[in-house]
Amino acid sequence: MKGRLGTLTALYVTQYLGVGFITVGLTAILRDGGTSLDTLALLQIVGLIWPIKFLWAPILDRYGSRHRGHYRSWLLVLQSALVLALLALLPFSNPADALGPIVAICAAYVFFSATQDIAVDAVAVRMLADSARGTGNGIQVAASYLGNLLGGGACVLVYDQFGWAPAIGLLAALTAIGLLVVWRFREPPRTDRVARVGAAYRALLSVFGQPGCRWWTFGVVPLVYVGAGMAYALVTPALVDAGWSLGRIGVVTGVVTSAPAIVAGLVAGLGIGRFGRSGVLVVGGAALTVSTLLLLPLMSGRAPLGATVAALCCFMVAYTIANVVLYTVNMDYSRPDTGGTDFTVLSSFGLVCSFVAASIGLAAADGVGYPPVAVAAIVLVVAGVVLGIAHQRRFPNRPRPVAGSAAEHSTVDGVKAAA
Repeated sequence: MKGRLGTLTALYVTQYLGVGFITVGLTAILRDGGTSLDTLALLQIVGLIWPIKFLWAPILDRYGSRHRGHYRSWLLVLQSALVLALLALLPFSNPADALGPIVAICAAYVFFSATQDIAVDAVAVRMLADSARGTGNGIQVAASYLGNLLGGGACVLVYDQFGWAPAIGLLAALTAIGLLVVWRFREPPRTDRVARVGAAYRALLSVFGQPGCRWWTFGVVPLVYVGAGMAYALVTPALVDAGWSLGRIGVVTGVVTSAPAIVAGLVAGLGIGRFGRSGVLVVGGAALTVSTLLLLPLMSGRAPLGATVAALCCFMVAYTIANVVLYTVNMDYSRPDTGGTDFTVLSSFGLVCSFVAASIGLAAADGVGYPPVAVAAIVLVVAGVVLGIAHQRRFPNRPRPVAGSAAEHSTVDGVKAAA
């Protein structure tokens, strides 16, 4: 199991390196080169590829090499594509003068990264035992922050000191580590592949037929994500209104808050194995409530550096804890034969909720101000936690065999599934 967790760690971290660079680092570099904010907004649009990746997730569940490993065969191609996409950026030493090619390459990278995420999630669904799912999802969430820290922070520092080529070279070299991991990875033989791609696409809806899945997905997830997302959407405009510079905002929200979030993701994952999903969800909800209250001075226009940074770190720690629980229960509902599709569609719904939350929060704040929206966010989070506890009491996760174990058996009726 330690070897499997190590493999997942390397793949999740390397997949987020380029995403962190595109969303944080490249944005800063282009802005420094004089690119307008309107143009930078176009670059952020490529991130919309992630929420729609469920559209092609069934293809990865249906097709794959039996000789090289079903998902490993995808990962070999996709991890190589990530490295090549980054190397394709090398000729554009002045990215502000080549926005067209830069955006096209970034869009290709995000597509490869999103597709790689489908395959890695499917491997995690199949290979992680019940006791390790929390740890695995803690690693996944922590990896997103580590990728943001390295891709959005360290690579920008390298760019500032040594230039474009060394920064991109470092990014590609770190991503290539994932390719070495995939090359050494030996995926257990798969005996439960869906017979037709149509059956894989039907999993997009049949996943919700499992007991309690609709309750979780359309009740708990929207309440927690919309509540937390509304509060977080207020942070950047509130910092701007409080007089913070864009540079300070970028460093604090993109780099400083990532370090405690990484630790929180790993600790929350371990905590799920010890205290259960409900216990950690309560901790996450309580922490979100307290940290949002700590942000109220910022929402009122007072943003002293020390107190504001501490409040933001607390909020990101709390959000990370809640996110790990949500991902873990999503994995509980992911069936091994269609794991890539199931986990992707459940997680994509959460991403959509986050996008909607940002719009709702900002629109509401324009009418009533920041503090009332923050209080409403707390109410939604508390309601989501209460509903989540009730869900877990009625529908506790059922352990299922791990792929490659002696207990492996086939899917039954497309609803109950085991590796």
